[in-house]
Amino acid sequence: MSRRTENISFICMNCGRQVLPLSNGSYRNHCPHCLYSLHLDNIPGDRSSNCGGIMKPVKLIHNSKKGYQILHKCSKCGSERANIIAEDTVMPDDYQGILTLSSKP
Repeated sequence: MSRRTENISFICMNCGRQVLPLSNGSYRNHCPHCLYSLHLDNIPGDRSSNCGGIMKPVKLIHNSKKGYQILHKCSKCGSERANIIAEDTVMPDDYQGILTLSSKP
């Protein structure tokens, strides 16, 4: 599946709000409003997971190569994945939500 195919709008399964595609050359994998995601990938971008659980944002982490990321934990299977925060794009990630995550241990 190409990045262009993956970068589509969707309705968030957690908060129900519409989410627009990113405009910065990447693709959206979490809601910019509530920061929740879905467990869709086994390997980032492959969309081959059979789980489909809602992934809760649990904390903010820093990767020396990728920058700040949101660590998500699947409510169904417990899998954890890190996703780069969306900045400088249409519908950037909620700043207050990111600040709240940054205060979690």
